[in-house]
Amino acid sequence: MVTPTVKNVENIIHSSDKNTAFGGTPKLEIKDVGKIFKTKSGETTALEKTSFTISEGEFVTILGPSGCGKSTVLRIVAGLEEATSGSVLLDGQKINGPGPDRGMVFQAYTLYPWLNVKENITFGLKLQGISQKERDDVARHYLQLIGLEGFEKHYPIQLSGGMKQRVAIARALANDPKILLMDEPFGALDAQTRNIMQEVLLKAWDESKKTILFITHDVEESIFLADSVYVMTSRPGRLKKKVPIALERPRDFSVKGTVEFAQYKEDLLSLIREESLKAIN
Repeated sequence: MVTPTVKNVENIIHSSDKNTAFGGTPKLEIKDVGKIFKTKSGETTALEKTSFTISEGEFVTILGPSGCGKSTVLRIVAGLEEATSGSVLLDGQKINGPGPDRGMVFQAYTLYPWLNVKENITFGLKLQGISQKERDDVARHYLQLIGLEGFEKHYPIQLSGGMKQRVAIARALANDPKILLMDEPFGALDAQTRNIMQEVLLKAWDESKKTILFITHDVEESIFLADSVYVMTSRPGRLKKKVPIALERPRDFSVKGTVEFAQYKEDLLSLIREESLKAIN
């Protein structure tokens, strides 16, 4: 693994531009993945056989009705759940459990309360034996990127929800994972903070070029962030449709007021409504 120093980040930034089309060898491959949960009362199929691929540097969101299994997909990719059937490959290697090649950001705030902001960001690097100087460089870079310069010595209890999630994103990126997995990370935030966090994340993604798989129930959020939106059916979940998002990048908040954005929103809401009605009929 390349040590995630500021120099390395800058080399990535200047060596290539963001492609608007994706292809070639998949970064992540979901192959016929299914999940059945067994309980004392019987079996529940949470996820039917589902297959899709994500390319290097692609930002993919998964959208679907409540209980459709979208978070189950993410947890299987993270190695936190074992698939009942199928397989998941990252760079051609089968995933069999959790690993540092996958960064994870949850909806719940998962910072270490006994560590300050800087220490939280560089915690993984310290475990790897990265020098103090390099850890300081990485922390300085990401504090600037997420807009928390001057807060490096603050503890999680002193931060707002949005600030905590900024630190969680910075911590995940600082570990230089092959893919960043995000499970409704902004779901607990108020609308204004959520919008700001979406822009913070896009800024970090534009710079890092990381492959991101992002779970959300928010249609506008899925469109604003993604290169591709994967829509899932109602439970038992499976892939219903892939919707490529052709909005120009880089994006800012103003794109949400365009006719093109409104059309994507109408189409996706229609797909979700169709599946939600199936779930209650």
